[in-house]
Amino acid sequence: MTENAKPPLRVVLCGAVLQNFFDLPSAEIGKVWKATGELLCGIRDLPGVTILGTMDDDQTMVGTSPTGFPWTFYILADMPDRDSVAAACNLLRTIEIDGYRLWRYIRLEARIGRELVIPAL
Repeated sequence: MTENAKPPLRVVLCGAVLQNFFDLPSAEIGKVWKATGELLCGIRDLPGVTILGTMDDDQTMVGTSPTGFPWTFYILADMPDRDSVAAACNLLRTIEIDGYRLWRYIRLEARIGRELVIPAL
């Protein structure tokens, strides 16, 4: 990073699978998984985004997520600015499944901060 460059934003994207997903007939679920893959690749491929880690809690978090914690999945990323974070969240508005937007099946919330540097002791 150059001397005048801003450090990236440290972002946790928290995702929740919603009841509408669980209400789908089994034959329709694959379409949502495909769209979810499109979401994940879309986030990864945003300019300047570096995915630092992911976590999927689908083995012990069965069913819908409540309004807040715990979430079904998490993405930890460095993003260049708030516009990039907004673009990641906006993918839920632009990815469609049979005429419905992805937000019908998944909720996404972004937590934005900065890297917490652990000091050497």
